Amino acid sequence: MKNQLLCTLSLLFCLACAVQAQNDRPNVVLIMADDQGWGDTGYNGHPELKTPNLDSLAASGLRMDRFYTGHFNCSPTRASVMTGRHPHRMGTFGPGSPIRAQEVTVAKVLQSAGYATGHFGKWHLNGKNGDRNTKTPPGRAILADDPLSPGKMGFDTWVSADNFFDLDPVLGRQGVAEKFQGEGSDIVTDEALKFIRSQAAAKKPFLTVVWFGNPHTPHEALPADKAAYKDLPEAAQNYYGELTAIDRSVGRLREALRELKVADNTLLWYTSDNGGDAGPKSTGNLRGSKGTLWEGGVRVPGIVEWPARIAKPLVSAMPCSTVDIYPTVLAATGAKAEKQIQPLDGINLLPLFDQQMTERGKPIPFWADARRDNAHATLIDWPYKLHTHASNARKTRKNAGPVAEVLLYDISKDPKETTDLATQEPERVKKMTASLETWKESVKKSLAGGDFDPPLPPEALIIPKAPRKGDKKE
Repeated sequence: MKNQLLCTLSLLFCLACAVQAQNDRPNVVLIMADDQGWGDTGYNGHPELKTPNLDSLAASGLRMDRFYTGHFNCSPTRASVMTGRHPHRMGTFGPGSPIRAQEVTVAKVLQSAGYATGHFGKWHLNGKNGDRNTKTPPGRAILADDPLSPGKMGFDTWVSADNFFDLDPVLGRQGVAEKFQGEGSDIVTDEALKFIRSQAAAKKPFLTVVWFGNPHTPHEALPADKAAYKDLPEAAQNYYGELTAIDRSVGRLREALRELKVADNTLLWYTSDNGGDAGPKSTGNLRGSKGTLWEGGVRVPGIVEWPARIAKPLVSAMPCSTVDIYPTVLAATGAKAEKQIQPLDGINLLPLFDQQMTERGKPIPFWADARRDNAHATLIDWPYKLHTHASNARKTRKNAGPVAEVLLYDISKDPKETTDLATQEPERVKKMTASLETWKESVKKSLAGGDFDPPLPPEALIIPKAPRKGDKKE
């Protein structure tokens, strides 16, 4: 009898421990703006824009001053967040290029680990740009029969659009088009908060992905959001008004997490999908802009808040990237992919959160287009950034005149990429070029389906042709 009692108590103790471990797993909220540049925050010194909630977030969490997107355009970067892999490994080359259905996403992994998963806002990973009329059904709603919908890629709940949207959008709720009234970021936040409140009440850990459709063109802000900028030109009022709405939404999300008493153990990550597209104030006067691999095209705001792990404000100059989100979230939650596709391009940043990492230990590579060997490519191996085939880069010749085929910058001292060190550092250039070329070969292998066991057959590979000069991208 005594032994039976001990066994019962032991079993109850183990069950209690299992429940506690389940409850200890952090919630995850991933927030992404659309086209918000490095300079588009108050905390980075914007001369006109007001972002009090982002400023507060940056002041209380981990502010990553060298945060980079996976690519210079939206769909590729979103694919990098979902997978921890460079987007060209799966054929996500540019706006509207689809992710591969076979890829392992952070949503699939956390869903299988018992998390509730929700996506709210812009998706743009289903191979569609959506109807230009965003306000009349079906608009840009993702529909139920879409084989690459958020629901097919690991999300239980979703209210999502093919592409960007502004006021009064049509979105797809679980695949059914629904007309909404109001400001796009407010609407997305309302839906995300319904989901978060439901999961918090059920005491179930959650992954909430909030991808705003702003401040992408055409820039339509509410009058109240433009009011703070009434002395500026109308275009600036609308642009800053959209960012004001995003800032308000971030504040609402943080406030709700505190109200629900889940803020301490929620990992909240804020960033943008590519560099600024609204002039030098948007990029923080960095070289280039959206659509380029110069700093202005790929360097963006990056902030993490997780009070249970990041107990005091931190600022890091170590380069980090959207490819790091996937491995970091998996490490934070303890979730494991049943069949992880390799290679991953990102790294686990938990040691950075714990102030035990000062060097990345792994370069960050970029490639404008893996379908062309001579497309612009870069490699950040701190503090240096190597450019190859930069003369072939979109916007380069128009903005900068003739450009050498190989360039090297010390971006710790020269963030605007003005002083080429290639001739002074031939050995470094040689080593970094070799490293970049080796990585590019691995991307080609991935693109050909070689990361899967067995490799994907040709009919399963969606590889759009490289765009021709003059092709328009939305």
